[in-house]
Amino acid sequence: MPFARKVATAKPPSRSAFASALRRLSRRDHSEQELRRALTDEGHTAEDVEDALVRVKSSRYVDDKTYAERFTRSRLSFHGQGRARIRHGLRQRGVDGELVDGALRQAADDGLEREALDAAAKRYWRTHARVPVPDRTRRLWAFLMRRGFPAGLVQERLRALWPAQGEILEGLEVVPADE
Repeated sequence: MPFARKVATAKPPSRSAFASALRRLSRRDHSEQELRRALTDEGHTAEDVEDALVRVKSSRYVDDKTYAERFTRSRLSFHGQGRARIRHGLRQRGVDGELVDGALRQAADDGLEREALDAAAKRYWRTHARVPVPDRTRRLWAFLMRRGFPAGLVQERLRALWPAQGEILEGLEVVPADE
């Protein structure tokens, strides 16, 4: 039979859980939960995974608080994402809600969210220059909302950046969200 299926067998991992954790951490940061899932998926036993996590945490290679802060800054500065998308991303990676809120608060206090929104808005405005201004303003609003920025901040920044578009912005609804 040339097309016979290969039967998956549970083979033991080729390296220790700690070595696997270090290999993963050498590529990029991981949250504790993200690393736990990855090591488990590689076939390491629960005990080995926990031992590896204890070792990497005691060596300060994994720290969810600093991970959340770096992730937040990166997503704001380089990806132009707002707090809703960042919150969702961190929660998917298993970071505790309090740590997520703290990182988002810190970024907002530093003005990073406002800067990220302004940069994304200006870039969008330039790249869609052929679209009529009223349509471009409405589309920009929707774009920034999809990026996860809070409605109140979007309204405030668009008014500051393009004060002549005030009438168009009046018609756009500010929906309260968890900011």
